Amino acid sequence: MHPEQLFNFLDKQGESAVYLQRELVALPALGPDNGGQGEHYKAEFLSTYLTQLGLQNIQEFPAEDPRVESGRRPNIMAVLPGKDPDRTLWVISHLDVVPPGDLSHWDTDPFTLHQDGDLLYGRGTEDNHHGIVSSILAVKAFLKNNAMPQKNLGLLFVADEETGNDYGLDFLFRYHSDIFRSGDIFLVPDFGTQDSNLVDVSEKGLMWLKITVIGRQCHGSTPEKGRNSLLAASAAVLELRNLYQQFDREDPLFSPPYSTFEATKKEANVPNINTIPGRDVFYLDCRTLPEYDLDEVIRAVRAVTDRVAASYGVDIQLETVHRESAPATDQSHPFVQYLLQSIAAVYNADPAPRGIGGGTVAAFPRKEELPAAVWATLLGNAHQPNEHTSIRNMLGDAKVITHLALQLTEDR
Repeated sequence: MHPEQLFNFLDKQGESAVYLQRELVALPALGPDNGGQGEHYKAEFLSTYLTQLGLQNIQEFPAEDPRVESGRRPNIMAVLPGKDPDRTLWVISHLDVVPPGDLSHWDTDPFTLHQDGDLLYGRGTEDNHHGIVSSILAVKAFLKNNAMPQKNLGLLFVADEETGNDYGLDFLFRYHSDIFRSGDIFLVPDFGTQDSNLVDVSEKGLMWLKITVIGRQCHGSTPEKGRNSLLAASAAVLELRNLYQQFDREDPLFSPPYSTFEATKKEANVPNINTIPGRDVFYLDCRTLPEYDLDEVIRAVRAVTDRVAASYGVDIQLETVHRESAPATDQSHPFVQYLLQSIAAVYNADPAPRGIGGGTVAAFPRKEELPAAVWATLLGNAHQPNEHTSIRNMLGDAKVITHLALQLTEDR
């Protein structure tokens, strides 16, 4: 079948895109780490919708999690059979969203969809409902036009992407890896630019470190009786800036082209002004070029905190909250080249393989040496107040997925 027939169908799917976004926004899928009850209701809605759409191969792979009322976190797999039944093009989107934050910064209710022309506003509309909707509409185009993709077209809707993936794609690769095969390929519509040109084939190593400074609390008028943990923590924050010089290689594939080491979250210490704190906690966000070993970074951080601890008479503890690294996908892989061609065909764009600093679920197939690319046409406001996405771009991305699924014939 010629792509234009499916494209013409997708041009008429604007109302379907709005409907799906409205339903998804109204089902806040906040994980328990973000104060919510998980993704159960959103997954239930999607399973019902996909069944009504006509997909027959739908399975759920729940991860047990006693912190939520349902007792488990849902992961949904839905597969549209292709001409090659032994190979699958997976499109992976995540079900969970982040909290809305300060509601005073929102112009509308974050969990009620608001439409303004081509733009749809609400928490999750871009991250990651855009990918969910685009992939569903691509499958709908095949089903309603009695068309068949070259390979199986598989949709994965996973839990827990926003807080570590332990109950999401990491869980699937650890406990249900048999659903994936050596010739499978993976598209992750969870990062992109407005011009459609960025195709992520590599990501920096990601590591979050919790740094706890233990001093001795005392009255603000008698500092000699204590060990000021805030003062020592501040010194550590400043000295950790030297990591930029220690790990200073550059790679033009990435923007910025160098590794980054930024102090971010700071936990509260004492509630009153006239007490010198005896405990301070801050976090370090590390994004390193793939050539660097994260263990080497930990050793460098440990050297800094040891020096500060000795200088200020405190104890400094280091804890790895999260770490992730994966090899790059070869830019010359046929999947990447087909994807570039499909983007160019739909958007008349000039896409290019790049690297990014943010971590995505593409790391999991890459660790298994399975090719994965991250791409979407996004406005770039994920996690922000008044998060929004474009109907036009959702339909365009659905066209890219259908074009890719029709053209993708080579296994390697």
